[in-house]
Amino acid sequence: MKYLIVGLGNIGPEYELTRHNIGFLTLDRLAEKTGADWTSDRLAFKTEIKHKGRTLHLIKPTTYMNLSGKAVNYWMKELNVSKGNILVLVDDVAIPFGKLRMRAKGSSAGHNGLKNIEALCGGQDYPRLRMGIGDDFPKGRQVDYVLGRFTQNEFDELPIMMDKAIEMIFGFCTIGISQTMTQFND
Repeated sequence: MKYLIVGLGNIGPEYELTRHNIGFLTLDRLAEKTGADWTSDRLAFKTEIKHKGRTLHLIKPTTYMNLSGKAVNYWMKELNVSKGNILVLVDDVAIPFGKLRMRAKGSSAGHNGLKNIEALCGGQDYPRLRMGIGDDFPKGRQVDYVLGRFTQNEFDELPIMMDKAIEMIFGFCTIGISQTMTQFND
């Protein structure tokens, strides 16, 4: 069984530790824990890991957030992975910091990365792991907030959140999305 695990984020050092890059950060942690090395490939940084007989293709699109669908669409076709075996890790301001929610499908909720994936991959029916970054920003300052760095308290809590997300990724690939949602969703 093959899976495509997509961490959303923006490339470049100015975005490295920002809330918008939580998908990248989580896949970096997963790669580090499994000893996987990233290579620069078509439209993405890519690596591959094995888990309980499954092959997980991890990608971090190099297209910038708003064009993430280009990389997802390319790798979905290149690897011949069905939409049901794709999991997109995405930051979500509508969820409190540290909370995680996996969904089989859903709207973009205004997230430009998800909007582009929907447009280029044929709709909203693909699994996603929504990673809560909270909404502690003044009205009209959402862009500054998501492109801002984590506070020290958030940064201290981040490993716990990312480790739970990694458990959810493995669950998605082994016990399936329904059981994973039941077991882990906050």
